[in-house]
Amino acid sequence: MIRLLKKSMRFDAILPQSQCRIDAILPQSQCGQCGYPGCRPYAEAVGLQGEKINRCAPGGEAVMLKMAELLNVEPQPCDGEEQQAAPVRMLAVIDENNCIGCTKCIQACPVDAIVGATRAMHTVMSDLCTGCNLCVDPCPTHCIELRPVNETPDSWKWDLNTIPVRIIPVEQHA
Repeated sequence: MIRLLKKSMRFDAILPQSQCRIDAILPQSQCGQCGYPGCRPYAEAVGLQGEKINRCAPGGEAVMLKMAELLNVEPQPCDGEEQQAAPVRMLAVIDENNCIGCTKCIQACPVDAIVGATRAMHTVMSDLCTGCNLCVDPCPTHCIELRPVNETPDSWKWDLNTIPVRIIPVEQHA
């Protein structure tokens, strides 16, 4: 663990600050849907090689707009299926009756959203799942599928970074 931490710190020292800021915008799902093996390589490609800013499927339009603002470039229409105005959040669901506990999905999940033990039923922690689809193919019993998450008032979670904040000085209040 310490060796991994040292490598990460060393990598941050080498990586230019603009790539670090791009990487901070990305959702860190490490899904590879952009064509790169993770968020950091994609951030490098955007910053150093001029890669398109519209390839992050989990981040969708919100991430693309933040990258456009950071890099001072024109926003680009999202690639492929992400062209929806409001992308639907997907969630991996395991059919627990057919799960054999092989742990292949756990090993494939880049965000550790799947819990379970060898030869025991597995389940997905919905708060952590990014819907990246990396757990579906390794499953030998095909008991994992992605389903859209239907937001209701009870399941809604506010993204506090999108709520506008206005600071009113104390002297104006009196």
